[in-house]
Amino acid sequence: MIFIQRAPEPIILQEQGQTKRRALCAAYDEEQREFDFDSKIYGHGTVKSTLKQMQHDKCCFCESKISHISYGDVEHYRPKGGFKQTEQETLQAPGYYWLAYDWGNLLLSCSLCNQQFKKNLFPLLEPQQRALSHHDDITLELPLLINPSVTDPSQYIGFRQEIPYALEDNIYGKTTITVVGLDREILNEKRRSHLALINDLIKVVKLADKQFENAELQILADQAKQTLASAKSSMAEYSSMISSSLPD
Repeated sequence: MIFIQRAPEPIILQEQGQTKRRALCAAYDEEQREFDFDSKIYGHGTVKSTLKQMQHDKCCFCESKISHISYGDVEHYRPKGGFKQTEQETLQAPGYYWLAYDWGNLLLSCSLCNQQFKKNLFPLLEPQQRALSHHDDITLELPLLINPSVTDPSQYIGFRQEIPYALEDNIYGKTTITVVGLDREILNEKRRSHLALINDLIKVVKLADKQFENAELQILADQAKQTLASAKSSMAEYSSMISSSLPD
């Protein structure tokens, strides 16, 4: 995970999304507790393309390139339909219905992170502080799942080789890794392969440092350095792992 700089809110959310929000809040005040949501608004092409661009076509959680593996899911950080504090609990409804079309609550994730791991999980440090309706103050909540558009994940999650871990065993990193499956084996395998290529490039650079007279090797080393720099860029797959492995 890397920090995501949020882009300006798409117009459809400002217009149709706000109208829908007012209708949902009014329905709640009239004792309605089950809601339908319009995916044509929060999943509109302009919303998805804006998310895709601001996240460099990467899953907000695992950093896999979305286009390589799926169309991508518009992910509600705070679940709109219902929530769970733990995987074992039954689904509590309604969820954060009033944030269904809220730009600050939307991210783009791969289907594995969203549908097979996070789903409706949204654990809080103090569950009694949970906002249960639009009348409650969500700023009182202390989410254990890191929101990458609010908090820099590198403060809480590091890597030992390809394996993510919680820095100083902090609860935010530990919970995030578990909730979205950041240490699932298939993902570790992809990062392991990527890291192996990076390590090969580092070997080329180190070898070139010992053979200044080898012009061909120097050219290869320059190319390797450029590739290494690109691999740390926020646009690159698994850049958090590479940045952790290759500090400045």
